[in-house]
This record gives sequence, C-alpha cells and structure tokens, in this order.
Amino acid sequence: MFKKILIANRGEIACRVIKTASKMGIATVAVYSEADQDARHVQMADEAVCIGPAPSKQSYLVADKIIDACKQTGAEAVHPGYGFLSENAAFAERIEQEGIVFIGPKHYSIAAMGDKIESKKLAMKAGVNTIPGWNDAIEDPDEAVKIARDIGYPVMLKASAGGGGKGLRVAFNDEQCRAGLDSCRNEARNAFGDDRVFIEKFVEEPRHIEIQVLGDACGNIVYLWERECSIQRRHQKVVEEAPSPFLDAETRKAMGEQAVKLARAVQYQSAGTVEFVVGRDRSFYFLEMNTRLQVEHPVTEMITGLDLVELMIRVAAGEKLPFAQEEVKLNGWAMECRINAEDPFRNFMPSTGRLVRFIPPAEKDNAIRVDTGVYEGGEISMYYDSMIAKLITHGATRDEAIANMRGALESFVIRGVSTNVAFQSTLMYHSKFVSGDFNTGFIAQQFPEGFHRDSVFHSVVHDDPLLLASVAAFGRLRYISRAVMTDGRLPGHDRKVGADWVVLNGKGRYPLTFRPIEGGYAIVHGDRTYQLKSGWKLGQPLFRGTWNGQPICLELERLGVKYRVAHRGTQCEMMVLDARSAELLALMPYKPPPDLSKFLVSPMPGLLTQVAVKAGQEVRAGERLVVIEAMKMENILSADQDCVVAEVMVKQGESLAVDQTIIRFE
Repeated sequence: MFKKILIANRGEIACRVIKTASKMGIATVAVYSEADQDARHVQMADEAVCIGPAPSKQSYLVADKIIDACKQTGAEAVHPGYGFLSENAAFAERIEQEGIVFIGPKHYSIAAMGDKIESKKLAMKAGVNTIPGWNDAIEDPDEAVKIARDIGYPVMLKASAGGGGKGLRVAFNDEQCRAGLDSCRNEARNAFGDDRVFIEKFVEEPRHIEIQVLGDACGNIVYLWERECSIQRRHQKVVEEAPSPFLDAETRKAMGEQAVKLARAVQYQSAGTVEFVVGRDRSFYFLEMNTRLQVEHPVTEMITGLDLVELMIRVAAGEKLPFAQEEVKLNGWAMECRINAEDPFRNFMPSTGRLVRFIPPAEKDNAIRVDTGVYEGGEISMYYDSMIAKLITHGATRDEAIANMRGALESFVIRGVSTNVAFQSTLMYHSKFVSGDFNTGFIAQQFPEGFHRDSVFHSVVHDDPLLLASVAAFGRLRYISRAVMTDGRLPGHDRKVGADWVVLNGKGRYPLTFRPIEGGYAIVHGDRTYQLKSGWKLGQPLFRGTWNGQPICLELERLGVKYRVAHRGTQCEMMVLDARSAELLALMPYKPPPDLSKFLVSPMPGLLTQVAVKAGQEVRAGERLVVIEAMKMENILSADQDCVVAEVMVKQGESLAVDQTIIRFE
C-alpha cells in the first residue's frame, strides 16, 4: 500500500480523498493555486504545494507542475478526483512514465472512452445500445445543419472531450444548430483544449441513468447498481439518487451487464461510470463513459456500504476486488443535492464572495452526510465551479430519504453568497418529484419562467404563510423586548411593548396579536389562535420550535425592521411593524424603482470575454451583445429588443461585478 499520495484537485473532492486516505493511514499532499492558499483541502492535507496562479490553465491543468509536486514531496501515487486532468489520457500516461501510480484507469482505457466519438463506435462493437447520430467531428455550421436535418430535430451537439454539461447544446431548428455549434466549440476549447463537436439524436422525455462499475487488474469487473440523475438544469445535475425509481429489476440487470461488457472491452481498472439515456419504454442507449469518480458517488456508497475512494486506491495498489457481483448489496435509498453558489431568484446566476456563515446540518451515521471543501469565513472564487457542498441522505425507503433531505436542507445555513438551497427544498416537496414522475426536462417544464421569489402570501410553494409571518414577528418581538431594557432612558419615557403587530410582505398584510404562554406565544389572527413555542435567541440563524405542537426549523435573519425567513423553498423578506406604524406606512407615497431599460448590466460576477457590438451599432432582438465567463461556463447576453448602442462602458478582458453597467443604449 502507498505511504503517500498526492491529490491533483481542489475543493470538495480533494477533501473527500484526503479523508479516506487518512483513514487508511496514507499521508496526503495537496496542490493549490494562489487563489486556494487558504482552502480547506490545503488545511486538511499533511503537505501542500503551490502550483501557480488562480486560472486553472496555469495551475490545476498543468501536468508538469503536478509531477514536480510529486517528486518534491515523494508522493508515490496521484488521485485526480474529477474534472481538471482526471480524464486526460496523456496525463495518466505521463504519470505512469514517471514511475508514479495513477489512481484511476489505465491511460488506454481513458483514451478509448474519453473521446465521445470513438467511445460510441467502440460501444457499438461491444454490443452496447447506442443512439443514432453522426459520429465524426463537425466544424462547418452548414454541415451541422445538413446532418441535423437528416437525423431529424431535435438534435444534441456535444463536445467530443466534454463533460459536466460543458460543450453541450440542444437544437430544435437550424438557427439554434448554428449558434449551438459555435458555443459548444468555444466552451470545449476553453475547458478541454479540444473543440471537436459531434451530433446525435436528442431523445425526448429522456431519463439520465448511469451505472457505477468497478474493475481490478485481475480482470474482475462488477457493477454497483445505478444512479438516477435526471433532475438537471442546463445539462448540469442538480439532484441524484440511487437506485432509480423508474427501473425494474430486469432493466437494471440488463444495463449493469452492458456496462460491464463495455468496461471489459477497454480492460477497465478502477471506478468508472457508464451513462445511459433511458426512454419511456425503458429502452436504453449508451451516452458516454466517465473514466473517473463521479460527483454523485456518495449515493452509491450509501446504498452499498462501500468506500469507492478506498477501493480505487486499493485497486491502483494492485489489490484484487474483495467481493463478487452476487455479493453487492442494495440497502435502502440515497439522495444527493448539490449545494451551489448561485442565485435561483436571478436565473441561477453565479454568486461569489465570502461565506459569512456556513453551518451544515449535523451528520448522522448512514442518514445525513455532508461533503464539502469550504468553511465559514472562506471565499467562493469566480475561477472554479460553483459547488459549495454535497448534501447526501439515506433512508430505508425513498420517502424516508426525501424526508431526511427536507429536514437537512431546512437546517443548512449559508450566508454571504446566494445558494440554491431554497430551490433544492422546493424540488423535495414537488409532487411530481416525490412520485418519481420526471425526466431530464423536469426543471424546464415545471419552472418555465424560472424560479421566482413569489410573495409568500400568494406562494404556490409554501402551504402555511402564516407560519412565516408569525416567526418574523416572533423575532421582532424578541428584539424589541431586549431593546427596551437598555439603560440610560429618561424617567417616564419607557417604551411599552405592545401585543399587536402587522407583518407586511409586498401586498400581503398580516395583523397578529401575541399573548405570552409557557415557552412562547399564542398568536391570534382573525378568528383563529395558533401556538408558536421556541427557545430561539437573538443572533441564532436557525429558528427551532413547535407550531401548534409540530416541530419546525426555519432560517431567520434580521435586516433592520425587516426579517428574512426561509422555509421549504420559500424565502421572503417581511417588514414587522406595530399596528400604528403600519397605519402610517400605508399613507406614504410609492417610490418606483429606477428605469434600467436603457442599460445592459452584468447579471453575475465574471470575466468579459467578448464584446460583440460597438457604439452607434443597430442591434436586433436576439443578437449577441457580450459573453461573460463565470465558474467555467460561457454565458451569452443577447438583446431582448431592437436597439441602438450608445456607449460600451467596459473593455473586453475586464472582471465584472454583479449589476455593473456594460452597455448604455440610446
């Protein structure tokens, strides 16, 4: 067994590998860019080596620097994690040539499966079901349109070296096909240094289901059941679970056997994933093979009781798999939510900054698990992907796993950056998700206008807005009760804390009367009385207590006279006033927001990589204005109406802040 390994990655996956290596008694070496010098994986490792500036092209993607760090520290093996160099066959081969062990498949297996065009041809030879399409690289937009018409729209344009949703577009017509080819090639060139793109038929109403495989150097290959990964947004997985609520035993076995057949065809050693698209009739087709550990591997670990990272290390060290196919257990159900630094209320734009508060839910053995690479006070950088943490839950049944996830999301506190926690919570309560009735188009279909911060009083998400209003008023009452105890007041000018309060949110208005009872308050609203009990204290981010005897957990944050309350996917800011102040506020004139229709502002922090217009230019609706790169994704901002550019206020190559003005129109 190795004495020391180097992790050629960062963030959550680096921390994950370090955790298992430490458990095995193996010393660890972290590598880091200048932006990551204070990162959690650097703190966790036994040693750490700086490998360059913040951009990954100058640090994490430079093979020479990884190899130099191995030699410098005496690391015997390299675990690549996922992303970066994890599926780079040349890197794996170079590592082997240097006498260092690559903790992953052999370079020839990566080469065979890493190229989506060649892997599809190989899968066909191996007798694996494949999707109709054009398997050679396409460079010319006219050629792309011709092929797409021959196959029949809709089609999918995919970067041959792509992964993680980058370099992938779906086209429903000629115009989208041309634009998609351009975007795919740009994204692929920037992310992978390979701009080859191919086209295949897009299966409508598909499910994305993948099979985890594991092989050793002795020729033993097993499959560890499937993962359901159909809940996606812009081809990025959002929720994963194992097993799939859609497959029956016969299909599960057939998919597993085909995955093993493909792995055997490339002499696969280590952990890998064979991805399939599955139709409504449970017909399934090979998509690609990821020759690395997957982000969602914890759900497989939860249902099998296996440590995939440990098995990867043992296989790389020459050990034989300790079990056969018939010994692989399937225990219960597991669910994973990716917690990302993005604002779901602003079309999921990336969010960067300092984590002012980071309080994950308490971990429980085989029930709640949190994999993360961040800590309170740390920075979320614009240079890398948006993942903050992975929240994983397990239960004896799918319903139990979902229930555990709901509770865990409600107790996950992250402040300083925007996150998708509220959106994930909404998904966990969505009736179609709970019933298992979904496909890869689920989010686009159920949220066609995006995810909006609905007024809680008219929310389709939360079934008890009075609870949120009552908790906000509870917080305000506690704050005022403490404030009136302040010393130094003039005699006879004591403030009397009243019982009547009004909670305002948009056009919603909730008059509430608070009456003290043991452990909390009886709250009167209209002709009904409710009981809210809690030991909540000022400054605590989580409000735990009972509502009419039922346990509750909400986020509560004071913002002056406003209180932000978050619960079950609803997040709202409420103003809490005494009855008289509410009457006076109603008489105040309305101040309309400023008119920003003459400006294009940046919806996210990022790097301005392209300015497609100039001052005086006439622009038609839908035409490209600028391109912003943020968290490894290319974001195109287009004109929403015909206009004339008056002034371009930034230069290509500039770093942009949220809401920074980019273009002024006439």
